[in-house]
Amino acid sequence: MTKLKFQPVKGTRDFYPEQMAFRNWLFGKMREVSKRFGYQEYEGPILEPLELYAAKSGEELVKKQTFVLTDRGGRKLALRPEITPTLARMVAQKQAELPKPIRWFSIGPRFRYEKPQKGRTREFYQWDIDLLGVESPEADAEIIAIACEFFKSVGLKSSQVIIKVNNRGLMEEKLSFIEIPKQKIPDVFRAIDKKEKIVDKEWIAWLKEIGLNKLQIKDLKGILKDKDFAGESEELTAIFSTLADLGVAEYVEFEPTIVRGLDYYTGTVFETQDRAGKFRAILGGGRYDNLVEVVGGPRIPGVGFAAGDAVIEEVLKEFKKIPAFSLIPTKVLVTVFDEAFFRDSLLLAEKLRDGGIATESYLEVVKLDKQLKYANQKGIPFVLILGPEETEGKTVTIKNMETGKQETIPQTKLLDYFK
Repeated sequence: MTKLKFQPVKGTRDFYPEQMAFRNWLFGKMREVSKRFGYQEYEGPILEPLELYAAKSGEELVKKQTFVLTDRGGRKLALRPEITPTLARMVAQKQAELPKPIRWFSIGPRFRYEKPQKGRTREFYQWDIDLLGVESPEADAEIIAIACEFFKSVGLKSSQVIIKVNNRGLMEEKLSFIEIPKQKIPDVFRAIDKKEKIVDKEWIAWLKEIGLNKLQIKDLKGILKDKDFAGESEELTAIFSTLADLGVAEYVEFEPTIVRGLDYYTGTVFETQDRAGKFRAILGGGRYDNLVEVVGGPRIPGVGFAAGDAVIEEVLKEFKKIPAFSLIPTKVLVTVFDEAFFRDSLLLAEKLRDGGIATESYLEVVKLDKQLKYANQKGIPFVLILGPEETEGKTVTIKNMETGKQETIPQTKLLDYFK
């Protein structure tokens, strides 16, 4: 018989217990900071109609990065590349019943057909957090502050990561001032968003294709180099002032090259990078005031961000911020002395579990040395031995696997010993 060898599908990951321990820790940090600001967790379907994303997500995401399926009824479905359109759809469906402002967050799988690389996979987990129903720049500041507090919680300092903030409305004014037609601004935004990923010659050729002349290209370059015009925007001024009040000003700065690639952003946009520039988009988001309306609801303003787990893991590795995890939940292994004591060992293990102590039973009758070796390999800290002497005296022998010391105690004292 030929043995088949299988590998994970390209761009997907296996999560062995070691990786799951990290993932659970990371998601725990995300949940903790979300709930500290009063946000509720939600989830939506992994499959959505392709039209939901075609509505506003952007041509590149829909046509190049989305996994598209056709069901038996001929309908085109997408494995969700992001969850913001789902959020907008869910809010549109029940908007009359939902108290506003809406503070929601989600942590779940997303799918994008892009070239797998360090920090980028085709199947990944993403934390999305959104605030809907508030127009004010203070709402934008709250969302950005949550990102800052998350970085603090995982040990990333402002000297290591920075959130770069801009405003699309302000940039539209700047582009209009250099006489770029309004209908060309979305294309120019897409070019700005990709500027760091291509060489300057290709970028200029792209701008010429859009229809910009030499003077407009020169003026655009000047705008993108100017770090001092944030004060022209009342919204940005209010955001930076609020972030200072919230004690996270050191994590943020104005950056005109940040426009974000998704078409539904209408105002504030932001992106996190490391200070050295090795990781470009650790976390990103912005304001979207029309998305709920586009998917069938009333106009409900919103602001939020998304953070993928794969790139955050790489950043934490870079700065040596991943803690050591205790991978073994088991505190106690109950051994089997011989066949005659098998049932007694099972009952003893169950007594420990009832008392809230994580306990494994050894489920074969083998030599004690083999059972001790198993406990040692797994890192189980304590082993219980229940033989003829212990059974007769209603005691149990406890072996500390770290020190090698043994002691015998009454079975009635067992739960107190471990608690």
